[in-house]
Amino acid sequence: MRRMMFVMMVAAAFVWGGASVLVLAQAKAPDTVVLKGAPMGGVKLDHAKHAKEYGAKCADCHHASKPEKAMKGDNQKCSECHTKVAAAPMKTKYQAAFHDPMAKKGTCVDCHAKAITAGKKAPAKCAECHKKENG
Repeated sequence: MRRMMFVMMVAAAFVWGGASVLVLAQAKAPDTVVLKGAPMGGVKLDHAKHAKEYGAKCADCHHASKPEKAMKGDNQKCSECHTKVAAAPMKTKYQAAFHDPMAKKGTCVDCHAKAITAGKKAPAKCAECHKKENG
């Protein structure tokens, strides 16, 4: 229960504040991206580790284009459509693209909780993903 609460808090902090994602629409994902802007600090996302250790596929996080706003390319950065405050025609703000405000469900939280349940090691506390930016 404690671990699940931590996972939720991490996910909430991850998106809160309209962080800017540095994932570019490209054929090969960058090895690592830093999601910046969350009040608790940026999140370093290791694409290769997620794919190798957890079997994550691009589509697990990068959803298909929605009718209300067509994507310019596959796997483009989240912030190209999702902004700090959802602006029409979008209904989902940036933070909610990763997890709900209480970090109880969402792309990151659900996946981390599933990994933990399966006996794999995954961050379950906000500070395990969110790192305060230096400077």
